[in-house]
Amino acid sequence: MISRQTITNPFNRGRYTVGAPSPSSWAQRTPVGDGPAALQSDPVEVPDAVVERLRGAAKAVHTGREEVVTRTRDWWAGSMIGETAGSPATPQAVVVEAADEEQVAAVLRICHEEGIPVTASAGRSNVTGAALPVFGGVVLDVCGLDRILSYDAESQVVDVQAGMFGDLFEKELQETHGVTTGHWPSAFALSTVGGWIACRGAGQLSTRYGKIEDMVVGVDVVHADGTRATYGDYSRAATGPDLRQLFVGSEGTLGVIVSARLRVHPLPEYAKALAFGFETFAQGLEACRRILQRGATPAVLRLYDALESGVHFDQPDTNLLLIADEGDPALVDAALRVSREVCEEYGPELDSETVFARWLDERMLVGKSSDGFKQSPGFVADTLEMAASWKDLPVIYDEVVAAIRSVPGTLAASAHQSHAYTDGACVYFSLRGDVDPAERRAWYRSVWDAANAVLIEHGAALSHHHGCGLLRGPYLADALGAGFATFTAVKEALDPKGILNPGKLGLPSRFGTSPLS
Repeated sequence: MISRQTITNPFNRGRYTVGAPSPSSWAQRTPVGDGPAALQSDPVEVPDAVVERLRGAAKAVHTGREEVVTRTRDWWAGSMIGETAGSPATPQAVVVEAADEEQVAAVLRICHEEGIPVTASAGRSNVTGAALPVFGGVVLDVCGLDRILSYDAESQVVDVQAGMFGDLFEKELQETHGVTTGHWPSAFALSTVGGWIACRGAGQLSTRYGKIEDMVVGVDVVHADGTRATYGDYSRAATGPDLRQLFVGSEGTLGVIVSARLRVHPLPEYAKALAFGFETFAQGLEACRRILQRGATPAVLRLYDALESGVHFDQPDTNLLLIADEGDPALVDAALRVSREVCEEYGPELDSETVFARWLDERMLVGKSSDGFKQSPGFVADTLEMAASWKDLPVIYDEVVAAIRSVPGTLAASAHQSHAYTDGACVYFSLRGDVDPAERRAWYRSVWDAANAVLIEHGAALSHHHGCGLLRGPYLADALGAGFATFTAVKEALDPKGILNPGKLGLPSRFGTSPLS
């Protein structure tokens, strides 16, 4: 049994680097390419006179093709397919760096007056193309908004600017204030606070600390026309709809988030972990459901199917469940006791210390599920995370895996449960294929079509924490049903000229048709 080892502080572990580079780092491995744009067909050009106005309103403006490609590059497989073929995703745009809220507002006022599209951008760790300027125009880089503004120790609420990177944010919280958000996405050092909020992100300890929407107390937003407003800033209220939640998950389509107040927690000093094996993935899901419904909320409740148990832990003959918790010793011990009682009914306990140590060491490594597969020029790998009820998850797991495997060229499909609740959970699928390099995009779209058809049939959430962007946009109207018209009406009300991040979330755009529609 592991004791007195916290999960929320990776800064002393050798595998973790504070201040890791943004996604532009893979520019050193991938040439910019002089081919045509992969995801732009008729981009909006920013007139020279407007460029000069922007230079007077913001910290910096970049117009060179190489600079634009580097500063818009993300981690989406769909854009990487084009990049590795010599066609960058979105080389036509003007990148504008803002240093503060006033500059954000000034840039938006100019673009609103001129009818120029604006795509807010920060860490660009997104894997759905959410920050790609598919219609050109202006890319508004908010990484300059990078400070903690204040900390309310009595209420345990921190006021932070949206462009602050996650590792630097957490490091200052821990070292200066002795607190943590508990928010640890895999792209922790490549993502910003505003990006977490804009995409409704989740960290690896969400069962204990919640998703980002559970942490947001209030947000400051600059609207499309440059006006500013604060939404929220109360623990609970009955003052009409919760308007702050309009912007949590809006992916820059309704406004630009410039700062937020987030709930934080005392930095824990106590942690324990368990690991068990199950004959089937469905059995493991059942055990997780029972643990949550008994009232235990361990910080980590991650169930890996047999393929991923082999890849991650060298245990291919079981479906491995890792359970870990941190915090008050009385609560941690109680949660682990409940978890043990449930899991012992299904199978043997594994070497918990080894499993937990390996998970801590490798949990920030992106792409681990592709280890051991052929990395040819036609290799494609991606992940698909979704959420559904406990009742539906076992059949969804079987059907999504089967749907992915049915597409010619698929090497493998696997999954793990990564975030769990009393009524359901997120299952995180990994998909790998190997096809002729020229067929990669067709294979990729076929796999996503097949998997999402299953999710829509079962009424599942198409995304749990990655958001929708370009990738899931084509499926959103079917997934939301009549509610999609409500979403469209909100967009038209808040952004009547349609300048904010056009082409994303399946929303109609006056600038043209989204490249994946």
